[in-house]
Amino acid sequence: MSNNYFSFKQFTIWQDKSAFKVGTDGVLLGAVTDVSGAKSILDIGSGTGLVAIMLAQRCEAEITAIEPDHESYLQAYSNARNCKWSNRIMVCETNLQDYCPDVKFDLIVSNPPYFVDSMQNPDPRKSAARHNDSLNSDDLLKGISRLLSNDGKFQLIMPYVEGNIFIADAQKYGFYCNSILKIKPLPTAEIRRLILTFGRNRLKSMEKFLTIERGKRYDFTEDYINLTKDFYLKL
Repeated sequence: MSNNYFSFKQFTIWQDKSAFKVGTDGVLLGAVTDVSGAKSILDIGSGTGLVAIMLAQRCEAEITAIEPDHESYLQAYSNARNCKWSNRIMVCETNLQDYCPDVKFDLIVSNPPYFVDSMQNPDPRKSAARHNDSLNSDDLLKGISRLLSNDGKFQLIMPYVEGNIFIADAQKYGFYCNSILKIKPLPTAEIRRLILTFGRNRLKSMEKFLTIERGKRYDFTEDYINLTKDFYLKL
């Protein structure tokens, strides 16, 4: 059973109501996302609000987090309201398909549902958080096409196979993958996750690698520690 809350150095994430708990994927996205020059950020499928709050700690941008699940929305709203950057975070209860703000965003981030063919969780809220029935790649890319500024970028974290498929799908909507961070849990393991950065302009693609642990549980690599030390209590 997950703990009801997760304490970071500068904020606490309560997660007893949210369908999507605090996990390494969200922490990585919040720590790695390129916030340089960002003035307006959209977090799609915010869950507990973790990524939005991490980005608020790292920059001065105005941040909007959208979440369709009611209980998760209440959790994200409460977590954002109780953090020190609450004046710059707005949480909205809506799905991406129905979200029609009057502004465009210069940075969009998402830790989206990504399982397509695997067995679904009998809990419908957990299933929606993990499977792409309610937000597939086309839905996500159509929404980003509407909401991203002309020179903006969007970043997301996905499993290796699904991420490579998404790169091809994105080109159909005029988005090019200009940066890839390939993530392995251990030095001897295969690549498990990709953090992808897209824009409307095709740039020379950058490729980097990150290994989380050296070999033993919680024996983190120097690269991972440097990325997350401003957040994790024990680093």
